[in-house]
Amino acid sequence: MRIAVIGGGPSGLYAAVLLARRIRGARIDVFEQNPRGATYGFGIVLADRGLERMRRADPDSHAAIMASCVWTEHRVLAHPDETIFIEGGEAGGAISRLRLLAILEQACEAAGVVLHHGVQIDDVPDGDADLVIGADGVNSKLRDRYATGFGTTRWLLGNRVAWYGTDQQFGHPVLAFKRHRDGHFVAAAYPYAAGMSTFVVECDAHTWFATGLDRMTDDARREFAEEVFANELGGRPLVSNKSTWNRLPVVRNRTWSVGHRVLVGDALHSAHPTIGSGTRIAMEDSIALADAVARFERDIPAALAEFRRAREPTKSKLVAASELSFLWYESFGARIETFAPVPFVFDFLMRTGRVTAERLRDEYPAFMARYAARWRGIEPPVAAREVVGS
Repeated sequence: MRIAVIGGGPSGLYAAVLLARRIRGARIDVFEQNPRGATYGFGIVLADRGLERMRRADPDSHAAIMASCVWTEHRVLAHPDETIFIEGGEAGGAISRLRLLAILEQACEAAGVVLHHGVQIDDVPDGDADLVIGADGVNSKLRDRYATGFGTTRWLLGNRVAWYGTDQQFGHPVLAFKRHRDGHFVAAAYPYAAGMSTFVVECDAHTWFATGLDRMTDDARREFAEEVFANELGGRPLVSNKSTWNRLPVVRNRTWSVGHRVLVGDALHSAHPTIGSGTRIAMEDSIALADAVARFERDIPAALAEFRRAREPTKSKLVAASELSFLWYESFGARIETFAPVPFVFDFLMRTGRVTAERLRDEYPAFMARYAARWRGIEPPVAAREVVGS
């Protein structure tokens, strides 16, 4: 069997290594347009929930990934009027995107996968392979080439988002909502390596224009964000790596495959950073695809049908949760002005529709006790904490 993987990001590399280890004698090529060692962004989140599936799928790469993760517990949510420390919840791991790619590239080469870097995706013939996997992200060239067959729809959200890094150290993941004289901002920060943290900044459409960000250069926008979040950054600078402010696309596809071509990850359903673990979700697509192809090795149409049958129930729930989450963020400025700090945090935690008050009581008992007390108009004493920055 000959398999061509379009896109050398996490989902494409993971699909390649899993297929190489499941299908004896397969020729697997991965085609990536960027040079080896080049990537965008900084750290990515691999939350604890679901990582057991990665361990079962490939113990060796799982062990290497876990050893390279920075693990954190608890979280900080900062409303403009109060910073709230939330104990409990799922443990979170974060890893440098470049380190994750290096681990998966090494696993691919050990399994006999051939990696091609610096290849324009438009130049890759897809008719010579028995199976073509489109893992080339939200702007997938493979998907766009067969958009009618895939039934692709795409639209843009209103908020603007930029990914930065910083050498500011955070003891816990931080989500800081800011009231600005011309609008509202939010930043998500978490450590992913020694001395480095990811720092994602977002504003709504009104703020984008009211602050003049639409007329600034990328450097001026970075400096503006440094001023808005000077307290959280401790006066440290933001680091750019292709850190442009963009409206995030929402991509959906009516069908998952066209002939012998199939999509995974963001090429299939764009994730949204506000639910976290988008990379892990994409890699779980690769697990389901590899399992299906290994089961129906001699019947690609049956394998692709099985991939959708097995993966869609879980994926549809994640997609629905993602949509509720990004709709919440599209109106976060109005919510800041509507809710007091504790109800605001409660509203945030409930935003995806997948979390119940009972589950919150199990995962965050101290916060939920505080929420219940405030709902009754009682303000219990809360110990002061130094929770933002270091």
